[in-house]
Amino acid sequence: MALVGGFNFTIRLIETAKPASAIVGSFNPPIAGGFNECGGLEASMAVDEWREGGRNDAVLRFPGRITHPNLRLRRGLAVSEELWKWHEQFILGKGKRRDGVIELLDDGGETVRTWRFRRGLPVRWAGPALNATASAVAVEEIEIAHEGLFVQAGGAIGDALNTVASIFGGS
Repeated sequence: MALVGGFNFTIRLIETAKPASAIVGSFNPPIAGGFNECGGLEASMAVDEWREGGRNDAVLRFPGRITHPNLRLRRGLAVSEELWKWHEQFILGKGKRRDGVIELLDDGGETVRTWRFRRGLPVRWAGPALNATASAVAVEEIEIAHEGLFVQAGGAIGDALNTVASIFGGS
């Protein structure tokens, strides 16, 4: 079994409230400019403890609530203002949540693993640090709170089936 590098990936953002665009979006290429960094692909489970009366030698432990940190996406500042506009729409009270699909690709461009997040909300946008004495690329970052991260079945058919399932409340 060969290991896969973490440098070849795509990210698609799809408007949550439009089921048809979600299905079509499963086959579309990623948004213009792509991302060069994605952080926050994590899940943690809290542990609920129960101290049973009369039992002093142990504490019973049960699975609790699952939490996910915000996703952090970074990319070179592109001509497109789509990330800022998505965030700005929430500032103006008109924002629409987006689902997302993150695909890790192998060296041949084939999908190795796919993660899907549900009902993304852009909670933070950061523009580039500007410095006239440096020649670094201008980078923008968006932080997305969401309501769940799921590993998705592979291939285009798996994309469509999982997208349809997410629309109707499945995982």
